[in-house]
Amino acid sequence: MGEYADLNGVRTYYEVQGTSNGEPLMLLHGGLATAETWGPQIAALSERYLVYVPERRAHGHTQDVEGPLTYEDMATDTVAFLKEIVSGPAHLVGWSDGGIVGLLVALGDADLVRKLIVIGTNFHYEGVSVTPQDMGMSADGPEMAFLRSLYEAASPDGPEHWPVVFDKVIRMWTTSPTMTVGDVARIVTPTLVLVGDDDMPRLSHTTAMFEALPSGQLAVVPGASHALPMEKPQQVNQLVLEFLSGAEPETMIPIRRRRREAFRG
Repeated sequence: MGEYADLNGVRTYYEVQGTSNGEPLMLLHGGLATAETWGPQIAALSERYLVYVPERRAHGHTQDVEGPLTYEDMATDTVAFLKEIVSGPAHLVGWSDGGIVGLLVALGDADLVRKLIVIGTNFHYEGVSVTPQDMGMSADGPEMAFLRSLYEAASPDGPEHWPVVFDKVIRMWTTSPTMTVGDVARIVTPTLVLVGDDDMPRLSHTTAMFEALPSGQLAVVPGASHALPMEKPQQVNQLVLEFLSGAEPETMIPIRRRRREAFRG
């Protein structure tokens, strides 16, 4: 059973599961998705963490707002959630759009992010391998049936509002985010970049993000697409748990990390 909070004037739905004395962890869903898509991760992560799963504005049980949707507004909402509901810093695990939101929060409010995991995430809109137009996406098309069904079952704005939200999200996807490598380089939060080998972001874009992060790790999962957390839940959960519980890696033959330490010194 979910709860609601008023964040920046938006009645925001969220769920909480897990151990009450565990470190707080937020799961940030993908674009046009809902908390429901995190099912396998909630089950695994809630055994060790206090897991918060908010649904952002115009997604799931949370109402739409006047005007366009922006990653910046969603990041501001996430910061408000951390301050008002979590009451402090948390680990952030963001999938696709949720990862973009996580990057923006870590960039602007690093003190609120313990560790960051981004899954299938691009830091610039030109970093994806295909566009919605390339994929022939449309509000009533068969390729959107799953996400459309999630929206229609949950939205307080009613199923008839789906085309409006769809158009807003498509506009957001094709014009943002617009972070640069320089922006990514200012994210000091320990960050795991996690992608499938056939994901939406180009691998060259993903590695550019990884190379720029001052404290980054990279995992490319074979035989996986942009639906990685659903396709390979056990592998994703293991990678997430190991990263969150681990310290700064100490490897036998450091190369990149040795250069980083020399640069910091």
